[in-house]
Amino acid sequence: MNHRSIPFRVFGALTLMFMMAQQVPANSGDEPLEQIVVTARKRAVQDGMLAEKVQQTEVVELDAIRSAQAAVLSDALVATPGVRVNNECSMCGVKRVMLNGLGGQHTTLLVDGLPAHTLMSGFYGPDALSLAGVERIEVARGAGASLTAPEAIGGIINVITQEPARTGLSLNAAGGDNGFQQADLIGSLVNGAGTASALLAGQFDSRDQFDGDGNGVSENPFLENRNIAARLSFDLTPESTLSLRAAYTDSEIFGGPVIGDTTSSIRSALASFADGEADALFEGDDVRNRFVGNPWETTEWIETTRQELSARYFQQFAAAVNLDAGVSWAGHEQDSFYEGFDYRADNDMLYATARLNWVLNDAHLLTFGADRRDEELRSDSDAAANDPAFISDSFDYLTLGIFVQDTWTPNDRLEVALAARLDTIDADFFDPQRPGTEIEETLVSPRFDARYRHNDRWTSRLSAGQGYRAPLSFFETDHGILDAGLGFVIDVDELERSLSATYALSYTGDRLNWTGGLAWTSVDNLAALDETEDGVPLLTQRDDTIEVYGLTFDLGYVLTDDLDLTLTAETFERDAVMRSSFGVAPVEERIVTGIEWHPGPWDIDLTAVWIGSRDLARYGYEGFNDAAATDRKPTDVSSFVTVDARIEFTFSDRLAFYAGGRNLFDETQVRDDSPLFFDAGGGYDVAYIYGALRGRELYAGLRAEF
Repeated sequence: MNHRSIPFRVFGALTLMFMMAQQVPANSGDEPLEQIVVTARKRAVQDGMLAEKVQQTEVVELDAIRSAQAAVLSDALVATPGVRVNNECSMCGVKRVMLNGLGGQHTTLLVDGLPAHTLMSGFYGPDALSLAGVERIEVARGAGASLTAPEAIGGIINVITQEPARTGLSLNAAGGDNGFQQADLIGSLVNGAGTASALLAGQFDSRDQFDGDGNGVSENPFLENRNIAARLSFDLTPESTLSLRAAYTDSEIFGGPVIGDTTSSIRSALASFADGEADALFEGDDVRNRFVGNPWETTEWIETTRQELSARYFQQFAAAVNLDAGVSWAGHEQDSFYEGFDYRADNDMLYATARLNWVLNDAHLLTFGADRRDEELRSDSDAAANDPAFISDSFDYLTLGIFVQDTWTPNDRLEVALAARLDTIDADFFDPQRPGTEIEETLVSPRFDARYRHNDRWTSRLSAGQGYRAPLSFFETDHGILDAGLGFVIDVDELERSLSATYALSYTGDRLNWTGGLAWTSVDNLAALDETEDGVPLLTQRDDTIEVYGLTFDLGYVLTDDLDLTLTAETFERDAVMRSSFGVAPVEERIVTGIEWHPGPWDIDLTAVWIGSRDLARYGYEGFNDAAATDRKPTDVSSFVTVDARIEFTFSDRLAFYAGGRNLFDETQVRDDSPLFFDAGGGYDVAYIYGALRGRELYAGLRAEF
């Protein structure tokens, strides 16, 4: 098969969907497309961004964030079409947000349209990014989904901060099972003229470890976050706006020996490293039995602090020309311990961009811009301090880009955006034992987006584009940091290069709304984790082109004025090379159903998620319950369902009480099988994961506004 071609079945489905739209008679009362009208201040910024949203974009609104009882980003995205939040480690709980069936490393996180996360923060960031003060979350899938994030091969997730409309104070507090706690306080201030506003949001959230099989080793870690964020906005003149944002995050994760059971505290678990290795980790050398090793031997502890600063400036020069400029800085510091290997890292990123929007005429909006991303990682380890053969994974990474886009609107039915970027990329693992620069490339990345309104009911969206990414982190490939006691070997000299195409057909009716989508992505030079003959982790790249295909269907039906039904179905197919790159088997088939009922002062939400059966052998799974390798773990796993529910009663416009539960029927993988295993050589590992790793969690809370 030609790996550069979209299969016949995808073409056939695309053609069928397009024909369905064409066969529906046009309505003379067609609603016009959104017109890009350049006006002053904030509205012009919003209208300028519309040019980038011709492609399909899923939006998670504030009501949906609340109904999911989402404290952090990973909680809010679990039911979003085409998005999968994958737990890839039962000890540290690292979450990867996967778009279009690709890996989490192919997703780029933005805050208010600017990159705010470093390469490292994509691993523990989704479980630490607070949603206090967030208005909505936008998800755009496909390579080149943003002019400011060409490395987003899978797509982007853009977290949008609230724009205060009034002066006030909002308080939310909740608590529940398994040590769940959440408290956030949001204060807003708006001046009398409405030309200046301030937002200050703080949040604390935590969850205890979860040990579903009671063997003394957790399947989900303890997690605690402290966040504070501030945003200021000023209309300096009627034609100019300046916004400033700052954020601070302090996060701690601890997994492995259960506190109060197999260890007394995090400190004592880390200190037990001095006791050396135990004769056995589990009774009878079987992971299903009681843990009897020293606590450090299954401890994973990560302490992270993040600082973020950003500024955005908008200036209207004339009726048809405006400037949008931004700068962001993120500092990510990590101190961690992975089952005997300590790892400290300081990862900084500075990003700057400027774009000029020019309304050439009624049919063309031109955008010209440039950006620069400068990132560096500095890491060290006490365990390797005296090893002259140890090679660190420290790097310098610099990209310089210019871009141009023409948004063409020939009539009120068709809108087309053609864009191209020219980038120079330099990536250097600068350890003294790694002389030379690994990646020095200049490349062009085109993008095409089109939206066609067949009539007032049917809309088609077609997108295609190229993207790139520099594979620089060992975290992204099978949690490679865990085997890093001997250092890191880097065999990377090419950018990952992608092609993607998506098509979506949407129907909007009086009660029924649905969208069907097709996606195809190919990637060259995919990063992979291997090891040398001496067992040293080796970051390398695949020679073959990988392909991923996806089909999604999202439906909403308004049954009555206060009762909505939703359904999302999706399936992804990956070729053998792509499957071999995953450390944890991703979902292949998923159905999400929801009920939203709003009788009077009540809000009732029910969500059920079905995950299809899988053959784990397709993803290279092989393991045993015992160190002697006689009791093989299963690779054919059944489908399962998790159910969440939440009910809220509004006493007044400013006071509400709510209660609910996640995973109400306590569906967990450990009912059948532990995520812990031994390999054929008797080596212990923690990522035989295919199901839910945290059980039922009931909660209740109160939200008040003043």
